[in-house]
This record gives sequence, structure tokens and C-alpha cells, in this order.
Amino acid sequence: MDTNIGSLDSCKPTSNDVCCPANGTVSTIQGSVSPTIINSSEATLGRHLARRLVQVGISDVFSVPGDFNLTLLDHLIAEPGLNLIGCCNELNAGYAADGYARSRGVGACVVTFTVGGLSVLNAIAGAYSENLPLICIVGGPNSNDYGTNRILHHTIGLPDFSQELRCFQTVTCYQAVVNNLEDAHEMIDTAISTALKESKPVYISISCNLPAIPHPTFDREPVPFSLSPKLSNKIGLEAAVEAAAEFLNKAVKPVLVGGPKLRVAKACEAFVELADASGYAVAVMPSGKGLVPEHHPHFIGTYWGAVSTAFCAEIVESADAYLFAGPIYNDYSSVGYSLLLKKEKAIIVQPDRVVIGNGPAFGCVLMKDFLRELAKRLKQNNTAYENYHRIFVPEGQPLKAAPKEPLRVNVLFQHIQKMLSSDSAVIAETGDSWFNCQKLKLPPGCGYEFQMQYGSIGWSVGATLGYAQAVPEKRVIACIGDGSFQVTAQDVSTMLRCGQKTVNFLINNGGYTIEVEIHDGPYNVIKNWNYTALVDAIHNGEGKCWTAKVFCEEELIEAIETATGAKKDCLCFIEVIVHKDDTSKELLEWGSRVSAANSRPPNPQ
Repeated sequence: MDTNIGSLDSCKPTSNDVCCPANGTVSTIQGSVSPTIINSSEATLGRHLARRLVQVGISDVFSVPGDFNLTLLDHLIAEPGLNLIGCCNELNAGYAADGYARSRGVGACVVTFTVGGLSVLNAIAGAYSENLPLICIVGGPNSNDYGTNRILHHTIGLPDFSQELRCFQTVTCYQAVVNNLEDAHEMIDTAISTALKESKPVYISISCNLPAIPHPTFDREPVPFSLSPKLSNKIGLEAAVEAAAEFLNKAVKPVLVGGPKLRVAKACEAFVELADASGYAVAVMPSGKGLVPEHHPHFIGTYWGAVSTAFCAEIVESADAYLFAGPIYNDYSSVGYSLLLKKEKAIIVQPDRVVIGNGPAFGCVLMKDFLRELAKRLKQNNTAYENYHRIFVPEGQPLKAAPKEPLRVNVLFQHIQKMLSSDSAVIAETGDSWFNCQKLKLPPGCGYEFQMQYGSIGWSVGATLGYAQAVPEKRVIACIGDGSFQVTAQDVSTMLRCGQKTVNFLINNGGYTIEVEIHDGPYNVIKNWNYTALVDAIHNGEGKCWTAKVFCEEELIEAIETATGAKKDCLCFIEVIVHKDDTSKELLEWGSRVSAANSRPPNPQ
């Protein structure tokens, strides 16, 4: 994770964007350009919003135009520090802002009222589930229409304009409906600061007739504002550390497991410090992959119950104590609630709370502070890692393919593994790519993202667009199934417009394979497309694009050599043809267990 606000552990400002205090929360939002005297005609709501976005570290905003937001878009375009990226639809604009926020720490999208807002809503819900600060801006009705009985277009035909707001209230942590200039300054600033403090999406609706009107509250460069840093309760912190140290120091073979909330707690570095100091075996939950360095000397893999990487589950579940930092236990991460864990053996560390065994619990204790202080109090104990090293057997290689033999998925990912470096990042789509990508060994500095909690198919196309835009120095490798691609394919065109150089592997197996393994039916079969021809048509000779369709290992090797060689500066789209039943063994196991959880009969009443 590179860059500004909300990066995992520290901010690395590139243009005076952000200053972070010691505990990793945002302190002061700084101006990225020297304050200048501006004309009162420039002191507008639109300019203020644009400057605020730049000040918090956003340089790209993903948008879809609509008549209610056009004047606002003019002001965003006029801001030198902002690049407005037009997307093909609102859903992808939201997914792109999601991917951007994963790298930059905050993202933004702009859509129009109701028809745009309700379309982007699914992406905002996904960002909420993944604790991403995302600023969703909507161009709203003319301020004069509020409180009247007028019926407007782009609505459901009622004079009540609150439908969109009510929908967003459940998937954002703050909502601002700006339909007058008197309190616009305060509402916008509060919304943006709340997104950063809560690490959740916010909703800002701005009446279409307001962005260009000067107002005294916007009469100069926006003044930097401060966010109060979160602090641990010192007494609670000391008590939690003392209790946890006693709990772990008497254990024979304790282990550490990193979870997805390490990101929102900005505690990745603190987790590594604890791992270094303790000598414990270190695992990661599937949704936390990419947050824990896999080159750590005591890293043992992904803990995912029955579908864990080899020998990891045996070590975790046989431990007599385990510390989970930032876990999320849902039916997917628990493989249909089948984890063999015991509460009395566990220390659960959430971003601001610690629970030890069946109790006690300590509130107002920040994860980052707790892990760092605990690292000073633990005795070195590498028993669990030694046990892992003792039983570990290296994974076998896929069977060698015969000449021109149809390509197998395990062979594909063997070659994707060889592509990874510190200059790359992996985006894994919902589906079998979850399981195949989990087995990739990430080199230092290699990014990794997927959306496990929400699991929205098609997420990766927009997320790849946003992530790649945020870190142009990395080459993003996206792994997406054909069913998912059909949901959001259009914004490959936006990647081309932006000159991105991603490598997109389209895994064509003729349907929704992950659904097949949970519960099969004719609805899981989709109409096959000529995907490379589709991308060629989208390319249409504009921008740099190269496509290939591969059927066997020889063709795959040649395609990867071209994508990383002669076409390294192009967007590369490689369609991989595989058998419809070619899935990872982990998906087969996971699917059967999730199916069993889904089909539990009702409890007797």
C-alpha cells in the first residue's frame, strides 16, 4: 500500500498532502499548493470541494455525467490537482473509487441524482463492508425544488426527494444534503473528515444550482483543519497488555493470525513488530492477504479452516493459544462456520478493543498501541513455527502438460506466480480466483486486493481501474472469471483512455463456477463471448492494447513473454480457455461446506 491518507501504517506524502501523528490517524489536512489570494468570483462551493479533495490526497475522481452534476464537474475539471475520469457506468465508478481508496487511503466518485446514486449504491455498500473511506458525491435537484410538490425527472415520480438519501443512510457513516450555501462549507468539511475518521464511505448531495455561486464562507483558500487523533486509554492499555502477556507467556505453542481489520487499524507494522519479538508462527486470514508480509521468516500461510494453505490449519487449530488481530468471522471466512477454534484459547484484537479468552474485555485500546506494547512483554517462543517446519512438505508441481494439451488452471497460476515482483499488484475477482490467488506467494512490496466480505461479482474490473490509476508505477495483474467480466466489462475502455498497462487474465470456463460448487443449476451457465474480439472492438485503434487467446501452456508462455516484453507498456488482455470443471480443490471443499451452511433446515419452533 503506497501513499497518502489511510495507508496501512504511515503516510508518505508526495505533495504535502497529509500529516499523520504517531498513532497513524490523520492529524492535519494540508494544502498541497501555496495559499493564494483569489477573486471572490472564484470563492465557490465547487472550488472549495475540489480543493478539499486534493488536500486529502485525491488526484483522480471517477464520474458519470448527468444533468444535475454537470456544473459541479466543471469545477472539478478546473482544479489543477484533480483528474476527472469518466466511467462507463456508475457501478464501475464506485468500484474504481473503491480500488483507488485501497491504495491511496481515500477515494471519490461523482454521479447524478437517484438514477446515478442508486446505481452506484452497490459499490458504496461494498466499500462500507471493507472499511474504505470513500466520498460519494451526487449532483442533486435545484435548491428551489426542495419542499415543493414538484415532480422531477430521474426520480420515482413522487415529490419526496429523500428516497436516495434513505438508501445511502444504511451504507454510509455520514450524509450531507447541501441545498443552501449558508452551511455548505461546514457540511462538506464534516463529511470528508468523518470519512477519514471512521474509515467508511460518506454521501454528499449538492444542489445543481449551487456549485458556481460565490459565497463569503468560501472567500479564500480552504483553511487546513485538524482531526483529533484517537488515543488509547492508558490504564486500559496497560491492563490489556498485562493480561495478554500472562495468557500468552504460559502457552506452549502460541500463534499469531492477521485479519482484514489490520488495514483500518493501521496496525500492519505493529503486527510485524509483535511477530519479530515473539517468534510465534504467523498466519493470515484469507481477507487479510496482502496486509502481512509473506516473506516474514515465520510466515506459515493462509488460515482458512479446511481450505487453508498446506499445514497452516493444523498448526493454528492445534495451538494452545492464538492471537487474532483484526479478524472478521463470517460464513465465507469460516468455511460455513467450520473453523476448529476455541474461544477460551483466543485473544481477539479489534481496532479499539481487546478480548482475552472468555473474558476480560478491554475497550478504548487501539490495536496499534496494544500490539507494540505487547511485543515488549512476550517471551520468545518459536515452538509452533518449529512444529510447522517439522511437518511441512513443499507443494508438488502440477503434472507436466503434454504438447498442446488443454490448459489447466493450476498451470496458469504457476506462471502468474513467476510474474510477481515488488513492482506488481494482484486483483482477485470473486470466484475461483479467490482460492488460486490465495496460493500465490507475494514478494515484498507486491500489492494484493480482493473483496471477500461483500463478494460482489464484477468488482475487479472497476477496482483494477481505480487501483492502477492510484499507483501507475505498479503493473496490476487482474484475475477475473468470464461470468464476472460480463457484469462490468465496459470499463476496460476507461483503462485504455487512461493509458493503463494492466495485465488482465480472463479465465473462460463457461459460467459461474463458484456458484456451481455451492449449488448447480442451469442458471450458472452463461452465453459465451469472444472476449478478445470484444476487447479489440472496445480498443478500436485508440490507445495501447494487446490481446491474446490461449488454449495450452505453450501459448500461455508466449503470451506472458509478450505481455512482459514487447507489450509491457500496453494494456494486455489474455483470454485463457479452460474446462468448465477445472477448479481448485479448495473451491470444491469450500463450496460443499458453504452449501451445507446455506441449506440448514429451520430450527424447530
